[in-house]
Amino acid sequence: MAEFIASGRVIDVVLGFVLLEAVLLYGIHRRTGRGLAPPVLASMLVPGACLLLAVRAALTDASWMLVALWLILALVAHLIDLRQRWPQRP
Repeated sequence: MAEFIASGRVIDVVLGFVLLEAVLLYGIHRRTGRGLAPPVLASMLVPGACLLLAVRAALTDASWMLVALWLILALVAHLIDLRQRWPQRP
């Protein structure tokens, strides 16, 4: 189990579940017209995926610059998501 986590493979599994969630939610939206539109869905899932990739990079002893890059991308994606959700002035 320690090797599974230290190798970063655990993050690959979690990312696989995130991808599966995205595909299922997209399929529901496409088939029924209900649920989250693809841009909203992406803006919700991308920040978390970037954080997971930062953890994976840290677990696998990647360069600190790669860890920082994933964290910065997570921040940018989060800010985009926040901006989309922020109520507009009347």
